[in-house]
Amino acid sequence: MRGERALSHTLTLVGRASILVVDDEPNIVRTIRSALKVEGYDVDSAVDGPSALDRMGSRAHDLVLMDVQLPGLDGLAVLERARAQGIDTPVIVMSGHGTIETAVSATRLGAQDFLEKPLSTDKLLLTIANTLELVRLSAENKKLRRLTGVGSGLLGDSSTMRELRERVRLAANANATVLVTGERGTGKELVARAVHEGSKRAQGPLEKLNCAAVPAELIESELFGHEAGSFTGAARLRRGKFERAHGGTLFLDEVGDMPAAMQAKLLRVLQEGELERVGGHEVHKVNVRIVAATNRDLVSDVSTGRFRADLYDRLNVLNIHVPPLRMRREDVPLLVSAFLPASCEANDRSLKSIQPSAMTLLAKQSFAGNVRELKNLVERLVILTTHDVIDEHDVRAVTGGSAGASADGYYRPGLSLREMTESAERDFVQRALDHHKGNATHAARDLGLERSHFYKKMRALGIRRSGDDEDEPSE
Repeated sequence: MRGERALSHTLTLVGRASILVVDDEPNIVRTIRSALKVEGYDVDSAVDGPSALDRMGSRAHDLVLMDVQLPGLDGLAVLERARAQGIDTPVIVMSGHGTIETAVSATRLGAQDFLEKPLSTDKLLLTIANTLELVRLSAENKKLRRLTGVGSGLLGDSSTMRELRERVRLAANANATVLVTGERGTGKELVARAVHEGSKRAQGPLEKLNCAAVPAELIESELFGHEAGSFTGAARLRRGKFERAHGGTLFLDEVGDMPAAMQAKLLRVLQEGELERVGGHEVHKVNVRIVAATNRDLVSDVSTGRFRADLYDRLNVLNIHVPPLRMRREDVPLLVSAFLPASCEANDRSLKSIQPSAMTLLAKQSFAGNVRELKNLVERLVILTTHDVIDEHDVRAVTGGSAGASADGYYRPGLSLREMTESAERDFVQRALDHHKGNATHAARDLGLERSHFYKKMRALGIRRSGDDEDEPSE
């Protein structure tokens, strides 16, 4: 009796959930459908693997109950393909020939639970209720993280980082599009995640697309999805990132590298809130917040025609610039303290500490790769240092002796005056570019140089930015 009351309470918490039942035996589907409808669930069904994958891709379900033995495509293959397509609907796998190996395989592919046939109605309902309860608790956990501190993953106690976290908090509490700018490795994706988790959309999905990593001919399908048969290899309907992010956030990384043809199509979706899948004619409404990121100078790209001005205006409603690590060196000790134990655990090393003098030496690095470079550097120190305390010698060993060349002291034994002068000039020019967010004209004016001379200086010092070939004035 106590178990029945607990089950009833759990079902009340989850409300009218939608469940997809996948089995090729009509009697089993009828029995399960009847039991679930009595409990107030909304039930959908499929009789084979391909149709199950199509249903999972075209409609949002709260749970999938799927048999292993299916015609066309077995249940484990359906689960694997669904996860590969970014469909993260909870799945309970059923089998009349249950083995430990099958259960383990299902779990590894992301199944929440495994049930053996013949099914016990009580056990089935309890398993479904428990799974939906876990989903609810996970959503509440995300909400709690949002309420207890937006941007908590953005480490640093410098005034720059405090300002950044406050800007993220303000952006998260809005619904406007956000453009995150900054050099590679500064943590732009962390900012995007913090904006999502701090927003009212935190319980919805966070989808990501790296615009530079997807071939130009496939990016439209990735964003908008495609209908079955719309092009060679499109065997089944597939929902795109926009549809999967419905009710949540879509993070467009490296948006400055999006092909020109796609920029116009993206703008249309942002303006109208609707899309058509590739090869389809049906219009699908989408409710998605866009957070975009780039390390390019989009203002320059707009002036040269590489990026659409109207799309830039649509994306740049709220701008969050992530500062380079060399502009907040006082945060290095805090970052190292976070990276050190994690690197030790990940590489099966005993816990190491670092001498204050070694930490000071680390903080003087140029950090062209920013926080990502620092994290990699800490990991190298953990792997290559044979003792438990990392000292200055260890830092110099993994940095090739380059530690210490900073604005605080350019003298390095063994280098000529010319080499040290070039090192200082390189740092000054790079800092001017950083200060002016990559704007060469403003950086040149700041340093009292003609723009053409500034570009020559950049070439001589080996400093390049994305888009320099288009930006550079002709001789």
